[in-house]
Amino acid sequence: MTQALTDLGRLITARLGDKVADVTVAFGEVTVSCAPADIVAVLTVLRDDPDLRFCYFIDVSGADYPERDKRFDVVYHLADPYKVRRLRVKVRAGEGEDVPTVTAIYPGANWYEREVFDLYGVVFAGHPDLRRILTDYGFSGHPLRKDFPLTGHVEVRYDDELKRVVYEPVKLAQEFRQFDYLSPWEGGDYVLPGDEKAKS
Repeated sequence: MTQALTDLGRLITARLGDKVADVTVAFGEVTVSCAPADIVAVLTVLRDDPDLRFCYFIDVSGADYPERDKRFDVVYHLADPYKVRRLRVKVRAGEGEDVPTVTAIYPGANWYEREVFDLYGVVFAGHPDLRRILTDYGFSGHPLRKDFPLTGHVEVRYDDELKRVVYEPVKLAQEFRQFDYLSPWEGGDYVLPGDEKAKS
């Protein structure tokens, strides 16, 4: 299995050359890294090359690493149904850096790119309909960023007197607590029957 994945990584490197920044094999999958400007060319070759044929688009997801200069990973998952292989393609993008849309290559990327835009704020240049998909259109911020406040910015509720939905700044009934798990209602410091092996 590992040899087949290593061979696939070498084949991809040979076909794409300098458009690939890195190819790694880990956890039973090949991961290809490239620059945002090259993502369209890379995915086109992966789909159209007769030795690769990653014609099945699975999804696009995001990840946030705020400590990095290029804080966002945009991750594409593809499959080759002919040889039953999976592939991960990663692109690193900085704050405010656009990533070209891949909807012309894989039309199924449309809603996934909207989701990454909505939750992380990554802009997909050339997307036919880039707008929020999971949060409200008036929503402030991007909730899967690591620096997004746990309480959010705005509270949405139905006002029975006004007979409509109202938006208000978040009001906390008590200040935010850090749980130390030492209070009796946060977990006992005793072993329940059958859990003897759980504590070392």
